[in-house]
Amino acid sequence: MRFALGFALLSIVPLPAAEPAWPQFRGANCQGIAAEGEKPPVEFGPAKGCLWKTPVPPGISSPCVWGERIFLTAAEGDKLLLLGIDRKDGRILWRHEVPCAKPESLHKTNSTAAATPATDGKRVYAYQCGFGLVACGFDGKEVWRHPLETPLVVNGSGTSPVLAGGKLILACDQQGGKSFLLAVDPDNGRPLWKTPRPEAVSAYTTPVLWRRGNVEEIIVSGSLRVSAYALTDGAERWSASGLEGVSVCPTPVIGDGRIYLASRSFGGKAPSSTASASVMLADADHDGKLSRKEAPFLEKDGAFDFIDRDHDGFASPLEVKHAGDWIRGGDFGLFAIKDPGSSTGPLDAAFTVWKHKSGIPKVSSPLFTGGRIYMVQDGGMVTCTEAATGRLIFERERLGSDGGGEYFASPVMADGRIYLCSTRGIVSVIAAGDTLKVLAQNKLNEPIAATPAIAGNKLYIRSATTLWAFGE
Repeated sequence: MRFALGFALLSIVPLPAAEPAWPQFRGANCQGIAAEGEKPPVEFGPAKGCLWKTPVPPGISSPCVWGERIFLTAAEGDKLLLLGIDRKDGRILWRHEVPCAKPESLHKTNSTAAATPATDGKRVYAYQCGFGLVACGFDGKEVWRHPLETPLVVNGSGTSPVLAGGKLILACDQQGGKSFLLAVDPDNGRPLWKTPRPEAVSAYTTPVLWRRGNVEEIIVSGSLRVSAYALTDGAERWSASGLEGVSVCPTPVIGDGRIYLASRSFGGKAPSSTASASVMLADADHDGKLSRKEAPFLEKDGAFDFIDRDHDGFASPLEVKHAGDWIRGGDFGLFAIKDPGSSTGPLDAAFTVWKHKSGIPKVSSPLFTGGRIYMVQDGGMVTCTEAATGRLIFERERLGSDGGGEYFASPVMADGRIYLCSTRGIVSVIAAGDTLKVLAQNKLNEPIAATPAIAGNKLYIRSATTLWAFGE
């Protein structure tokens, strides 16, 4: 009788709700989708729905959330800061510092604090390409550190560490054939496996986990191809072509048994072989190579660093040719790959379900929800694709005059609403559906480059100097 009574009480007394969590870049498995039942506000701003705002040091990483803590990385001089913040009032409870070397190449819009931290509810993990990995407890005390060699990445690194299957995963792509995918033990930072990726040359995408039945694979979108690695030991299982040669930024999304990938680093226009050869006409002193002074036009977007393979400060004709050939070997667009089953090695074209080249963003990642894929381009142009067929539902529709600017932040969604943040400091909220319906455009009056976080019915946004919390 006592057992029966206890069981009856359990059936009517609600169990404690799960702690609010947005544990890494773009939340669960980096997909940008909030937990079911989350309802952040639609209309908000400095004078409406602002629960608190906290000044934070520079950086473009996103906040991650677990329970009553928010974690954020920032850069201050030659230090990487990992901040522990009270979710209730925005107070910075602690700051942990590690020394970090400035990358050899860093785009003006990038930061040494670009990687979003990850947390499993026990510890928080941060990465900085000039230092490596570090783990802290929720009290801010360091648990372990795993230094890594400073990589040369065109424009600086943009990848973030992720947690998958009890492992901390980091894609560390770089020039010079030194790229790798690394898994470490979150408890102590010891390496579990390390897989070379010699053909990859940049590090802007974040790995995702693809569960296919009993198969668990880490998917990495990078130079020229997407690759899948066994979560257990890091062995490469399959790959597929279809991506740009350099500067692949959008992180993959998964849905309906497929994985969706996008890239548009050169806007679909790779330089011709004639254009590559004409670069050498800038050799003013006729010494058979280009210096940085002779070719200032190659400084944009890290082109000179990409061409200069041996890092001697000069671009030779052979290096210019190799760079052009590499870029022309890539492709851009949004495409879908079906479940490869037991196939291994390079997949043939039959595994690509569809591909189109409209509305592809250079930086922000796509969002999959409700059988549709949403993307936002610079200028505030939104494209919606039917995930099953690749059919364009609507294409490059504008968010309006307030929706312009660049879009480095990736879309996130909660309660059927999609949040799009621009460098003009505008957060546009649209309804998920077959037409572009703008519900609100909220002005924060500061540039936004970081992807927002959603947890506990709150929206957390990092702007240029501030971390904001919006809710009711």
